[in-house]
Amino acid sequence: MENLIPFTASDLAKITNHRSGEIKFGEKMLTIPKNEDALKFLKASEAKYVLFGIPEDIGVRANFGRPGTHSAWESALKSIANIQHNKFCKGSRILILGQLDVASEMNTAAQFDYKIPEDRLQLSKLVSQLDKEVTHIICSIVKAGKIPIIIGGGHNNAYGNIKGTALAKGKAINAINFDAHSDFRIMEGRHSGNGFSYAYEEGFLKKYFIFGLHESYTSKSVLDLIKKTDHRVKYNTYDSIKITKEKTFELELINGLSHVATESFGLEIDLDALPNVASSAMTMSGFSVEEVRHFIHFFGKSPNVAYLHLCEGAPDLAEAQNSHLIGKLIAYLVTDFIKANFIEE
Repeated sequence: MENLIPFTASDLAKITNHRSGEIKFGEKMLTIPKNEDALKFLKASEAKYVLFGIPEDIGVRANFGRPGTHSAWESALKSIANIQHNKFCKGSRILILGQLDVASEMNTAAQFDYKIPEDRLQLSKLVSQLDKEVTHIICSIVKAGKIPIIIGGGHNNAYGNIKGTALAKGKAINAINFDAHSDFRIMEGRHSGNGFSYAYEEGFLKKYFIFGLHESYTSKSVLDLIKKTDHRVKYNTYDSIKITKEKTFELELINGLSHVATESFGLEIDLDALPNVASSAMTMSGFSVEEVRHFIHFFGKSPNVAYLHLCEGAPDLAEAQNSHLIGKLIAYLVTDFIKANFIEE
């Protein structure tokens, strides 16, 4: 994991706000000690969950989106470190691995204009480079017997999450995606809108369920593609659940679970499905924070959930005085997942 920037105990101490009479997550979460072999420590650690950050927005740029998703990791860590360690959720269940070193790729990406076809091609090549690194790190975490919690970056990183988990387990996995968009678009070069289609075509993604598609923002070509693969790729729409009320949220949770939970599956959460949450494709209409929290709780309870990915949040695009709220939201979602998933042995 040579392209990993480890998160140290010193880093953790700097972002933890100590207060008399309280115990914060930052005082209990684990980090890999200096001079220790990361993989060996990971395997031996008692922590079940591994936080891994991808502070990039290259895939978003390649998909005509607004950059800013690189800022979610740092914001989320500050909030997670200051959660109360108590009987409901314990910081000691988490090991903070660190973040992918994307400085070089981000600097290169800043030189390109996504409106120029040649530049967009170069952005896609950078995304492919990131794919390899994400795949390697996720594979290492899963092989160590841990559950990755991936934060930050665009939804392009779903590809590396899926491929890395599939390689670690030796077979294709399933995925459910809480998202306004399918991210199942044509294979025109890698970007944040086709991570699942690449994983599907390359044999790493077996079954896929898209939860809450926005009907007005899903192309006919994507719908046609899903129809051709409807035995393996299924979806519902936000409009059918919340607007026309043809379907119910609770029953659709069950339908989604029955489609993906027979085998290992990834739990993908795109924050642009939530109204007024700063993201590259911000929306004014969508599921509530309470609904996504319940969604994570529902799927987090499954013994076959392999990872949690929280992406597309962009604190840099939020109002300056409230930019911390994206990190706080991510912290809620992380603890909701752990509370649902952790079983005392």
